[in-house]
Amino acid sequence: MAQVKLQGVVKDSIGNPLELANVIAINKETKALESYGITNNEGRYKLNLSINTSYSLQVSYIGMKTYTAAVNTQEVDMTKDVSLVADNALEAIELTYEMPVTVKGDTLVYNADSFKTGTERKLEDVLEKLPGVEINDEGQVEVEGKVVNKLMVNGKDFFDGDTKLATKNIPSNAVDKVQVLRNYSEVSQLSGVTNNQDNVALNIKLKEGKENFWFGNVTAGAGTSPDDELYLAQPKLFYYSPKFSLNFIGDLNNTGELALTRRDIRGFGGGFRSPSRSSGTSINLGDNGLNFLTSQNNALEIKNKLAATNFSYSPNKALDISGFAIYNSSRILSRESSFVQYTDPDLGIPDEATDQSSKERSNQGLLKISASYKPNINNQLDYDILGRFSDDTQRQSLFSSIVGSTTQLDEVTPYSINQNFNYYYTFDENNIFAFEAQHLLKNEDPFYNALLTNDPANNDELNPNDRDAFDTTAEAIGFNRSLDNYDLGQNRLVKSNQLDAKLDYYNILNAKSNINFTLGTILSKQDFNSNMFQFLDANGTQFNPTPSLTNPDGDLLSAQNDTEYNFSDIYLGAHYTLKAGKFNIIPGFSLHAYGNKNTQFGETYEDNFFRFLPDFETRIQFKKSESLTLRYRMLNQFTDVTRLAEGLVFNNFNSIQFGEPELQNALSHNVSLFYSSFNLFNYTNVFARLSYNKNIDQIRGLTNFENVIRTSTFFNSAFADESVSANGRVQRTFGKLRASLSADFSYSKNNQFIQGQQSLNERFVQSYRPELRTNFRDAPNVRLRYRYSISDNNQGSRSTKYTTNSPSINFDAYIWKSLTFRTDYAYTNQDDGINPSQSFETWDASLAYRKDQDSKWEYELKATNLLDIDSRLRNNATNISVFSSETFIQPRFVTFRIRYEI
Repeated sequence: MAQVKLQGVVKDSIGNPLELANVIAINKETKALESYGITNNEGRYKLNLSINTSYSLQVSYIGMKTYTAAVNTQEVDMTKDVSLVADNALEAIELTYEMPVTVKGDTLVYNADSFKTGTERKLEDVLEKLPGVEINDEGQVEVEGKVVNKLMVNGKDFFDGDTKLATKNIPSNAVDKVQVLRNYSEVSQLSGVTNNQDNVALNIKLKEGKENFWFGNVTAGAGTSPDDELYLAQPKLFYYSPKFSLNFIGDLNNTGELALTRRDIRGFGGGFRSPSRSSGTSINLGDNGLNFLTSQNNALEIKNKLAATNFSYSPNKALDISGFAIYNSSRILSRESSFVQYTDPDLGIPDEATDQSSKERSNQGLLKISASYKPNINNQLDYDILGRFSDDTQRQSLFSSIVGSTTQLDEVTPYSINQNFNYYYTFDENNIFAFEAQHLLKNEDPFYNALLTNDPANNDELNPNDRDAFDTTAEAIGFNRSLDNYDLGQNRLVKSNQLDAKLDYYNILNAKSNINFTLGTILSKQDFNSNMFQFLDANGTQFNPTPSLTNPDGDLLSAQNDTEYNFSDIYLGAHYTLKAGKFNIIPGFSLHAYGNKNTQFGETYEDNFFRFLPDFETRIQFKKSESLTLRYRMLNQFTDVTRLAEGLVFNNFNSIQFGEPELQNALSHNVSLFYSSFNLFNYTNVFARLSYNKNIDQIRGLTNFENVIRTSTFFNSAFADESVSANGRVQRTFGKLRASLSADFSYSKNNQFIQGQQSLNERFVQSYRPELRTNFRDAPNVRLRYRYSISDNNQGSRSTKYTTNSPSINFDAYIWKSLTFRTDYAYTNQDDGINPSQSFETWDASLAYRKDQDSKWEYELKATNLLDIDSRLRNNATNISVFSSETFIQPRFVTFRIRYEI
């Protein structure tokens, strides 16, 4: 269609340009909103209109009378300037047409219906079509390059703000508006004195008629596969009213479709944030859960059950009560073949080929209750309690070209209780107090068992080269070597108890500056017990070994641990905030008094010291939607008890570690630069991030190999490790076409210590992702993506280079207002420049029928892995090895589904 350009400037009555004014053109014949725009910082707007057509031009701005004029286009570009006058009777204005995008202060509002094409089924489908909004590879929502950390529905937290549960389950037909809340603060009293530049929240406004009624959908399906009958049941029910909301999400299937993965639930923090997160101290309590063989996206068989409910209740304006409960159960069968080459052939570590399969069972649960009491604008009291538990088991069968056959069993039943108490008090307009405290109680109890084949005939000291691969290690640990099998076990118990609290005082000096003083503390205690043992017979008779291994100081090691670790940090911080024109400057520091003490085997190791940690931030606000932020931060990092415990510990049979009780903290320098611009005048979204990190006295592993059996300990390295990363994206919308280009670069320099030798491991990874997608309302839509990445690894005497090419296409069409066809195809090729390149393909498709948009019933035929590919290939490099792996996946699945809209 031939088009002309209508452009001009919008000003107020005295000639000042108006930024972010709304401009729309309504086709007089069709009565449709044909084009829209938003003025830039110079008040300029630009509309693309059809030739020889009559339009009604409307210009609106908050606090101004709406301007309306007739415009008749011809075959040449036109210019039309507009002056708006003040109007106090805003309530009398009735807007017949809604802008697709509007800006109200720090809030960006998308009208969802302006971007829907009819193929959407869930919130995620809507968000992906909004300019400036992306769903990244981890399923997180990003707005203008920043990850959204809270999502609400009608102003109420949805599962404490979890975005993935919302995007995968909220039905798209219930969404009216998507509000992007930039510079978001959960505490209104602190919004003017705290730095919220990285805080982005989404609020989903429901359509009229969705309040005080249940809505949602229920999906049921069945199908066949080469090995099993397929089933699927997914109820998703929602109820919202001004005072009460209730949500339920259920999922029962064996098709591999997951509402939440184990990783999602493990990282589900329930909205908790450490009070000391900005103090400069980082203490790691460790993670002693199971390290499952595969992710839940790559397995032969996946069975999953999920039940999740969330509620909120406001009995009055002052009190809000909310909570959620989540239970997730998964059963997974996986298999993987891999080939590992170690970095330096001169070290004598043989290359190893492995084939391993795993049966994994996981039961996870979370329960949280929250209360927020705001009796007036000067007081706010919050309390939260979150409990989590899991019961996880993994059984592995491994065949190694070096070790032979091995079976392994991992079991753990950890739990944790996390409590949060916050009180915010505004004494007067210039003085604000904030107290935040968090207490964590955590218990982890992993059990490990390994069964290895042993050939006692090869354990002849006269023929040491003929020994089994594990035998030398077994001798050093002190196991009985006369049996046909090594049946090894290990119990571990880690108890953590931590209090993290701080008191903040904010003094507002004037309209452009304030000062903040902080007094805080972290008190942590960890107890670690472990013991290695050997089963001698089927009756469970245990043998406790006595190792002959020694630590670097020559002391004999134990097969047991009984360690108590106490950590304390008392700190005082100060930050000054100054707004000067376009600049926002925040210098600050914290002064810490640290105390470390660990006791084991009758000895106590103690270290008390002071540390001054500076930080600095400055932000340049070029325009309302364009800024540049520079940050510097010095961070003091402390390790967990398992790296301090000097007794032997199995990570698994071929990886044994012992700790160093005199480990010191590591210090890091962190610098970042972030640029963001969202131009609503021409719908160009640009963001770029550059960061540099340097670690001093970094805790590093000191690794020795006996064949492929690894023994490692830890020490504070005098060699500094450095990393630099940069990433960015440029996105531009041209009418119904949106183009973007993303790029990522990362360089790291790490020191590694193997077989007593130090070497430098350098890695440089670059990735480029161009994308082109359409957003037609009455025509099929296509999304074309291409990923090109290069990974260069220099590991001492061995260098590797991996190149990945991965084009993909997504196609969806809404046909005859009743059929929805969607298909996704991706091709991935990996090449190391030496061996023949490897590739794999994925192709999924679905066809759904719904009589019309108002129909309650929908019928869908869905197929996954249409090409029946049996495995995925992957190449990668670590600091000590390079490897290639083949992970076997689910076969072709075809299911028929029925969905009922409530």
